[in-house]
Amino acid sequence: MDQGQRHHGRVLVFDADDTLWENNVLFERVIDDFLGWVDHPTLDRVEIRAILDDIERANTVVHGYGSKVFLRSLAECLERLRERPATERERREIDDLAAALAHHEVELMPGVAETLDELAGRHELLLLTKGDPEEQQRKLDASGLLHHFRAAHVVMEKDAETYRRLARDHPFDPAVAWMIGNSPKSDILPARAAGMSAVFIPNDNTWVLEHDEVDPADDRVLHLTAFPDLLRHF
Repeated sequence: MDQGQRHHGRVLVFDADDTLWENNVLFERVIDDFLGWVDHPTLDRVEIRAILDDIERANTVVHGYGSKVFLRSLAECLERLRERPATERERREIDDLAAALAHHEVELMPGVAETLDELAGRHELLLLTKGDPEEQQRKLDASGLLHHFRAAHVVMEKDAETYRRLARDHPFDPAVAWMIGNSPKSDILPARAAGMSAVFIPNDNTWVLEHDEVDPADDRVLHLTAFPDLLRHF
């Protein structure tokens, strides 16, 4: 695809966490505190993090995403390391470590509000995010961005069928739609599998479980470095 070509009258579908606002960096800070607090006698931080990643990977399949599932994973990680159930005091310690997740204000990425305001004047904007519905709705409301989107959807998982269902429900032709996000696993690859084009805007703090390889030869994936760069193409 011509990187300088500008597209008009498209359906643009936006991810939310770590695309419109910072999210995973908050979880990473809690994990860093957790790794220091656990202080295991034989395992180092890298080894403990690998255990936590495995637990999170399993829990997201069963329980979905969000801070409640994250707290569950921290408690299960502690229990595996201690080889016993977590005490009430330890659970309170974990809750205290993660308290910032519930009270942190939504921090928009630079230029997001202004960029969406301009894009909404010439394209149809939709929002597609995954996670706990109540938690995601709180962030959406706090962001002040909802008025830019014709519809906003919170789903349990973002796979190719999710994107096909979105195209049927609104409806739109996937061939003229673009998914914009930071996650290869949830934004770029499943959207491409559903016949959409995609815009990949990497975030240095993207969750490790969202990492995957994006084919550099795929000419229907536009690689950008910052959110306002969208205005050069759309």
